[in-house]
Formats: sequence, C-alpha cells, structure tokens
Amino acid sequence: MIEIKDLCKTYTSSGGQVTALKNINLTVNDGEIFGIIGLSGAGKSTLVRCINFLEKPTSGQVIIDGKDLGSLSKKELLKTRQNIGMIFQGFNLLAQRNVIRNICYPLEIAGVKKADAVKRAEELLELVGLSDKGKAYPSQLSGGQKQRVAIARALAAKTKYLLCDEATSALDPDTTRSILELMKKINTELGVTIVVITHEMKVIDSICDRVAVLDNSEVAETGTVEEVFSNPQSDIARKLILPESSSTEEITGGTKLRIVFNGESSFKPVIANMLFECKVPVNILHADTKDIDGKAYGQMILQLSGDDRGVRRVTEYLKTNGIEYTEI
Repeated sequence: MIEIKDLCKTYTSSGGQVTALKNINLTVNDGEIFGIIGLSGAGKSTLVRCINFLEKPTSGQVIIDGKDLGSLSKKELLKTRQNIGMIFQGFNLLAQRNVIRNICYPLEIAGVKKADAVKRAEELLELVGLSDKGKAYPSQLSGGQKQRVAIARALAAKTKYLLCDEATSALDPDTTRSILELMKKINTELGVTIVVITHEMKVIDSICDRVAVLDNSEVAETGTVEEVFSNPQSDIARKLILPESSSTEEITGGTKLRIVFNGESSFKPVIANMLFECKVPVNILHADTKDIDGKAYGQMILQLSGDDRGVRRVTEYLKTNGIEYTEI
C-alpha cells in the first residue's frame, strides 16, 4: 500500500517560492490501478517523483508498505526503491546497450548474477511480447517497442509497484491501446500495483480502478472511475470529463439538451428508443461518451427541432427513464 499524507513540495527560484504540491492526501491500495489526472502544470509529474523520492517532499510523508521513506537511511531507501519501477514518456533506454542488456541494467546494480539477470530479462521479454528483440538496439525499435522494453526493465527486480509518468503520451492511438492492455495484463497476472499519471481521459477510463483529479497543486477529488465519471464534483473534473463544445454554441434554432450518461448500459439504445417513442426530430451536435465495464459515461448534446409538445415528450421520457439532462 502507498500512503501519501499531507505532502507538500515547493521550489525556490529567482522569483521566489513556487508551490508544486499542496496538502496531498492519497492512498493507493495493493493490486489496483490508480490514475492521477490533471491539466499541464497541475503537479502530476512532481507527485509521482515524490512517491519514490526522486524528488524529496518539502513536508509530509510517503509511506510504502508501512515504511516512511523520509525516515529511511540512504541504503534502506535504495533497497525499498527496488520494489518501485518507473516508466516515462521518453523511454530513457540506454542507446549503447541492446534490449537484453537494457533490461539487465537494474539487476546489475542490484548485484544479481549475470546468468540470472539474463534469464529474468528473457522471461520479461516474453511477457511484453518482444522475445525476438533481445539483441536489437533501441534505434532499431518503434516507439511502442521501446516502451515495452522500458516496462520490462522497470519490472526486472520483481517490482511490486509500477509508476507511469505520461507513459503513452508520445504514442499513436493503436500503440497506446496495446500498451494499456499490457499494463492491465501485468496488473492482473503479476499483481503489480500501478500508478498512472496522465492528462488523457482515455487512459483513465481504459484501465484504472480509481482516480484522483489534481488542480492547481491540490487534489480536487478522488473516487472510483465510475463515481467520478458519473458525477464529477469539482470544476476541473467536469471540465475534463464533460468538456464544452464551442461549435454547438454557434448553432441556433430549436431546443438544445445536454444528456448525461452516468452508468446506463452501453448496450441500451437510449437515443433510438427516445426517437421511436417521442417521434421528435433530433440532431446530435456533440457526443463524448465512454464505455467502462459495459456502462456508458459522458455526455451528448442534442438539438430538438420539434414544437413545445415534442420537447415536453422528450423531457418526460428522459425523466421517466432516469436520464439526467439540462437545457442549454
């Protein structure tokens, strides 16, 4: 378990002190995938670096498996860090080493025998789907392959925790999807607890169990992905989850409704049923919905071109079926 208590981080610059993190309190349970999301500058990367003390907090505690990292000696801290792997957006592979030797690098530092290190590296290459790339060099790999090697290296020391700092931001959508599937596999098959730092909602709703939303260096809200997606409490969460579409403001005429999907079955044809029952012409101006475990979350903005009676039929239908909406 990772416990973060009253954590603060400030930097001193020529212009004075800059607060990167303020009063952060979070708990990451063993075996879960925990997402931390926020806009650029919210403090996400600083927070993940404080978790393994790459950045030493100004105040507060980071407690991992009951050990307060701030109270450990340098030797004890290094030993504890062996249980915490980390991957980055930029991969950070060693260009002069082939794939096997890149994965072996942390094991060499830990004093593992060469034969045992190579055996572990080969096992991990099979896990990440690159068993035929052991002798290749980073310059010969695609971005997705480089990230797979970075993940294998992060797991080399039989890691219990994996920290991911914007690990998919430099990848195309298909490669991102495959890397997220790999992370889910690692979590499920190896029991590795994963902390994901991202600004992309698609990453959170694809693999995370719980999420914390950061805003201006503070935690704005936390909860399960379903809770936060269905009923965001903070302004920043609403902005991230239910973004406004400026294009809809330019369209005039009729009545515009924002329908919020907060857990309806993804397989339930809500709009089709509404059209069939209410018999009102509908124009879909904007849609941003996500499927999480077979349930739909997000929003849809509709333009109703019927008369007032038709609009009333639609709103009554939405109320009867427990579908949240607002007129805009």
